[in-house]
Amino acid sequence: MIILASASAARQAMLNRAGVVFACQPSTVDEAAVKAALKADNLPIADVAVALAEIKAQQVAMRQDPVIVLGSDQMLVCEGRWFDKPADSTEAREHLRFLRGKSHRLYSAAVLMRGTQRLWHHVAHADLTMWDFSDTFLEDYLARMGDSVTTTVGCYRLEDGGAPLFSRVSGDPFVIQGLPLLAVLHALREMGAL
Repeated sequence: MIILASASAARQAMLNRAGVVFACQPSTVDEAAVKAALKADNLPIADVAVALAEIKAQQVAMRQDPVIVLGSDQMLVCEGRWFDKPADSTEAREHLRFLRGKSHRLYSAAVLMRGTQRLWHHVAHADLTMWDFSDTFLEDYLARMGDSVTTTVGCYRLEDGGAPLFSRVSGDPFVIQGLPLLAVLHALREMGAL
């Protein structure tokens, strides 16, 4: 049995479609506080993604029998600015106004833990470019997507209504959805967990 230390519907769906048997037990880590501390330490954003994934996995793993716990995190950076999930539609609008017409990089990290031992980790990235859409397009997008824009960093799900925002996408679609799935599956096979 594998435990996913995340409430992400996208990550759960990816694992389900891949045939992975798992239980979901989200961590309760204060991500904002951890990110702020790591940013203050000038840690590179890819390392922050790995650190957050590990902290989440470790928190859940410490409460369990010795099972494998999968922690994950996703970070977005554009022109040096880090983005988190927007708090509401007003913040989502501001994020999308900043991102439109620009390229950004999306990092997805995964960590496998057993107890306090990190067994494996991986981070990958994808590069995405939004086209320079109008305010009218933006408002139509926000109305169509509703509250779902507040559930993801970047305010989009490429696989679910977000594709029209983009002029170019380069990278693994699983990474864009929030988990370097192929690398995770390979690691789990190597550990005999699949």
